[in-house]
Amino acid sequence: MANPKVVFFKGEFVPFEEAKVSVMCHGLNYGTGCFEGIRGYWNAEHEELYVLKMAPHFERIHQSARILYMQLDYSVDELADITLELVRRNGFREDVYIRPLLYMGDEKIGVRLHGLTTDFTMFAAPMGNYIDTNGIKVGVSSWRRIDDNAVPARAKITGAYINSALAKTEAYHNGFDDAIFLNADGHVSEGSAMNIFLVRKGKLFTPGVNHNILEGVTRQAVMTIAKEELGIETEERTIDRTELYICDEMFLCGTGAQISPVVSVDMRPVGGTGAIGPVTRQIMEIYHRAVRGEYPRFADWVQPVYNARRASLQVGSPS
Repeated sequence: MANPKVVFFKGEFVPFEEAKVSVMCHGLNYGTGCFEGIRGYWNAEHEELYVLKMAPHFERIHQSARILYMQLDYSVDELADITLELVRRNGFREDVYIRPLLYMGDEKIGVRLHGLTTDFTMFAAPMGNYIDTNGIKVGVSSWRRIDDNAVPARAKITGAYINSALAKTEAYHNGFDDAIFLNADGHVSEGSAMNIFLVRKGKLFTPGVNHNILEGVTRQAVMTIAKEELGIETEERTIDRTELYICDEMFLCGTGAQISPVVSVDMRPVGGTGAIGPVTRQIMEIYHRAVRGEYPRFADWVQPVYNARRASLQVGSPS
């Protein structure tokens, strides 16, 4: 990932090289921060870069901030304006990843959330596929998903991602592309840093929000596509580990992962063949068209950067 030219740091746009934090920064030492990941997709035919679902991402970082006793001084609309200006100043003409980050900036030693002040930054950098979208092999992790009463899973907390890192690296050393988390009760939760969907007999299933998942923006987009375009309702429910072995199709989804089909789990071919199934393929096709501004029904999911006055494309909602 190449470094950006300009970042938003402590209330202003500055050169990347000038955006520095202290080695004593509380957020660095204790993981006291929260963040979002937002995608921007370049469409060469349109000569346009489309930023995907800004509003729900910024609504979620406000929710994460409330959980952590943090103050975020920018509204959802103000954060969207900062994002568009940031991308314009960098002049990107390729797919990008945008990272808003709210963190405790105090140079203080001591584990706490009270009595601290927050700093905010945002940067963007080129990014292609985070994981393979042509079929990945996954394994159930020996690490359990963090619990909401320990480290709130529905908040994107910087320090919490050591949980994901442990599972991801274990999967790598075991010969898999990624991991599947079980929660403390032994039920399926999510991937290392993405949500999971199963298809069984034409029906779509995903773990409910009570299974320590991140309430994903892409997860909601998938359920919208399935319902409105394919006529498939998604059932949110408890999923046992062995259901992973007998489902017809499986895929992971998230801002980074996009829609990533799973072809095997614990060395068992998904669906018995390891082929990418028809429901997954249809969802992938619609999603990939929508994020590049090529699917009129979901035009409100994306915001153009360089032609921001295009009336038909406004910042979208998570529905």
